[in-house]
Amino acid sequence: MALTVHLLGRPHVDQAGYQVRSRKSWALLACLLLGDRPPTRGRLAGMLYPGAQDPLRALRWGLTEIRRCLGVPVDGDPVTLRLPDDAVVDVHVLSYGSWTSAVRLPGLGAELLDGIEVRGAPAFESWLLSERRRVAAASEAMLHEAALGRLAGGELDAARDLALRAAAMNPLDENHQALVIRLYRLAGDDVAAKRQFAAVTELFRDELGVLPGIAVEQAMREIRREPDEPADEASVEAIVESGAAAVAAGAVDAGVRSLRAAVRLADQLPDKNDQRAASTDTRHHLRLTARLRLAEALVHSLRGMDEEGLATLHEADRLALATTDQAASAQARAEIGYVDFLRGRYDRAHHWLTGALAAAEGSPAATARITTYLGAVHSDRGEFSEAGVLLEKAINLAGSADDPRTGAYALSMLGRVHLLLNDLDLAAAHLARSEEIAQGDHWLAFLPWPQALRGEVHLAAGDVEAAERVSRQAFARACRLGDPCWEGTAARSLALAAEARGDTEQAFALLSEARTRSNRLADPYVWLDAHILDAQCELGLRHGRPEAPAWIDDLRRLTARTGIRSPGINALSGVQQA
Repeated sequence: MALTVHLLGRPHVDQAGYQVRSRKSWALLACLLLGDRPPTRGRLAGMLYPGAQDPLRALRWGLTEIRRCLGVPVDGDPVTLRLPDDAVVDVHVLSYGSWTSAVRLPGLGAELLDGIEVRGAPAFESWLLSERRRVAAASEAMLHEAALGRLAGGELDAARDLALRAAAMNPLDENHQALVIRLYRLAGDDVAAKRQFAAVTELFRDELGVLPGIAVEQAMREIRREPDEPADEASVEAIVESGAAAVAAGAVDAGVRSLRAAVRLADQLPDKNDQRAASTDTRHHLRLTARLRLAEALVHSLRGMDEEGLATLHEADRLALATTDQAASAQARAEIGYVDFLRGRYDRAHHWLTGALAAAEGSPAATARITTYLGAVHSDRGEFSEAGVLLEKAINLAGSADDPRTGAYALSMLGRVHLLLNDLDLAAAHLARSEEIAQGDHWLAFLPWPQALRGEVHLAAGDVEAAERVSRQAFARACRLGDPCWEGTAARSLALAAEARGDTEQAFALLSEARTRSNRLADPYVWLDAHILDAQCELGLRHGRPEAPAWIDDLRRLTARTGIRSPGINALSGVQQA
């Protein structure tokens, strides 16, 4: 059995001849395993042993205890811990492992270093609080992902138990609650579904002052899948095509209804003993195509329905793996990664997107889209150098694949990178090109995003009039589309323009409105919420608003859970910590 380090719950090490006894040694081990890079001895001594007569000597004692427990080298400055290749660290499984591995962790859902408190070390206490938030969010995400995986395999009872654990960790997450209700409905337990819906409605009303959104409502409309009248393959293919065409034409609700029907009918295509039977390859193709088209519509066209889209994508990936359809698996995994990216689950997004990239080898169009999503993940985390390289590559791939929409999206994200780095000329050029390509492809539903960002470029360059003009146009378009993300982005830009012309109260009102708009559905873009909150904090500090400390605390909690980083967010988090 491999060496296994458990930091979730009460910490312990399997296959160790000696167990760490000191709380500070456990704290030291966590710092070594969870840091982005090897820490220096001076930093570790200052974090953990600030009151010791000889902090570096105390650190050496802790390293010796870890070395004795693990039986591996722990040395150098910075301090490097070298585990065997087959060693398992439970917190690493949450970030980089599969959900099938994660559900076997005994501490899944438990608190990081439960029971370990280190007094007299404020820097470590602050770090541990942030890491506990991040690890709790990762456990929560993994439980949700595992529930979807069990659902895709038809294991409704196991899926429900996992979904309930995720909901217990974060009862105000609408997607967790929607999944629980959906699983009750699929199992035919309508009484439990109604009871859960009533409890969630009361909880949201009491805690948030709102009713549950469309994701929960749709879950209550879910029905147990009963057999329909059998259909032949030509009929199913026609329903898929008509549903996809309806979505493309803007009749999204009707198109989604057709695609849901196509999924059910494809699953019920007659078997080989029936004279109307489809070939095995055709049946698998139709089951996959129907699911991928439905998921695409739910995630990209129907607001607030990412949760059903995710469940459909997990089913599609399972089918694709069973039939060794690499292209379909790449598409499913890319979209799972995209939803995780929107939700701020960046480790999971990276896991799914790198898997998609491997499966998409040889397809420039698929590789361009996946690389764009990966670049966006790095950008959200403040890893701008890596983001720039990936997005430049995606733009070139999209051009060679004749995929203007992926090219426009990649250009907008690259423009955002340069805006955040204050490279205004490059930002303006990339965003203008993004708009040009989107307009040329009649992708009007996308235009508010690069437009709102271009408004911020004008503002950073000191052209308040141009900033307000472009941002108003973006906001008007976003409102006509009813897209919460674009509305929030444009409202933030308008708020900053109002502040620049001296209308501070209007700026605060618009920022509040921006957060309300961007978060009104269950599927917000979490980075955008942090971006808006970042502006709220900055203006709040500048004008001495009494709400500023609470805003900064909200921002710190959000960034700790997600790993979101940007120059402004980092600075404000430092202000609060100081």
